Amino acid sequence: MPETNRIEYKRELSEGLEKEVVAFLNYREGGIIYIGIDKEGKTVGVKDADEDQLKIKDRLKNNIRPSALGLFDIVSEERDGKEILKIIVASGSEKPYHLKKYGMSEKGCFIRLGSAAEPMPQKMIDELFASRTRNSIGIIKAHRQELNFEQLHIYYQEKQKPLNKQFRKNLELTTTNGDLNYAAYLLADENNVSVKVAKYKGETRVDLIESNEYGYCSLIKATKSVLDKINLENRTITQITSKERKEQRLWNAISLREAIVNAFVHNNYTREIAPKFEIFKDRIEITSAGYLPDGLSKSEFFEGYSIPRNKELMRVYKDLDLVEQLGSGIPRILEHYDKDCFHFSDNFLRMVLPSAESVYATEQLHSKYPASIPQVTAQDTEHVNEQVTEQVKNLLSVMDKAYSRKELMEKLQLTHREHFRAAYIQKAIELGLVELTLPDKPKSSKQQYRLTEKGKKARKG
Repeated sequence: MPETNRIEYKRELSEGLEKEVVAFLNYREGGIIYIGIDKEGKTVGVKDADEDQLKIKDRLKNNIRPSALGLFDIVSEERDGKEILKIIVASGSEKPYHLKKYGMSEKGCFIRLGSAAEPMPQKMIDELFASRTRNSIGIIKAHRQELNFEQLHIYYQEKQKPLNKQFRKNLELTTTNGDLNYAAYLLADENNVSVKVAKYKGETRVDLIESNEYGYCSLIKATKSVLDKINLENRTITQITSKERKEQRLWNAISLREAIVNAFVHNNYTREIAPKFEIFKDRIEITSAGYLPDGLSKSEFFEGYSIPRNKELMRVYKDLDLVEQLGSGIPRILEHYDKDCFHFSDNFLRMVLPSAESVYATEQLHSKYPASIPQVTAQDTEHVNEQVTEQVKNLLSVMDKAYSRKELMEKLQLTHREHFRAAYIQKAIELGLVELTLPDKPKSSKQQYRLTEKGKKARKG
């Protein structure tokens, strides 16, 4: 694979590394640098991967400003039987990044153009600096300065990474004036951040049966508490078909963990709102505050490009192995769930993960009510009309031909996929008013829905 706008090869660890990293930090998509691969893409390997990793981390920490900590990840990989290093660089939110030695000048600032790192024009430097995000948890001074970090010390000790006396500075928990910042407040033993996990009896918020609160402590402790609680709720179910007996958990454990951790790490805490977790009969909803970070589109979000909203938290979560590597969370979730599970608004991002029980029920329903054209009598139509809900009436009113699920939801101005499935399409299929165009392939991406003869009669009536 040749070098691209997001891939850079280096035969060995050289003096130009910081320049390449700065260019990717300033680039809207970030990028990846491989050490141990030459410009032709041939693997040559590195002699001492562990030593090189330490050198890289030290150089990037000390030679780039603003701090790049939490915005890069170093991974050792094997290719063609040789060890190489992979440096994953996220797009930063405090552009322009520059070489400390040269400051914010054309000699210190670089941007990725094609497959090269080019000097950034002074006009662009000035524009980026003028629009730099200043309202971040690393810059905001904590309203309480008497904070303790015993829990954080314990978690780092468990990972055999004991914190020294300079940990506040090393973990970027202070402002430029030396005061503890809002990131420190979130990671302290005590704070006023309340994290709630709610459980409902049915598919709506009407019947709350359990409410748990895990806040007022280090965000790391709150994260682990939520992970433990939802892991208990993620029970194993058995599905018996004519062919096999299948056991699986309500939600894919890896995707669920990624979704929970992502909600904590990327939540917009400057609005003093914590992520929220809600368990329903047919789904789990995970809601975090804040839209996508500036400069990140939805398509880039789904492709795994990363612009960490809270680089200080990202760095700590990575140290404690709660995050595997930059940009891996969303692709892991998408291995098991559709993009439609992500709901974006101006102020929030919500992940709606359907339970295996609800998916299985839908598949059973599709097999129970295959596409057919039944004979319709006046008596049948009258009986059906008595059972048609307002939701089904609305559905029938917009169906003048075959439509996909997405098209129908857009016509009805609905955003909640599971609500549409249960209250609209499933009910209409049960009544024999709507049928699948591909009944033998209920989960096909080309699946559409159309009115049956009975549905056409009901629509006219």
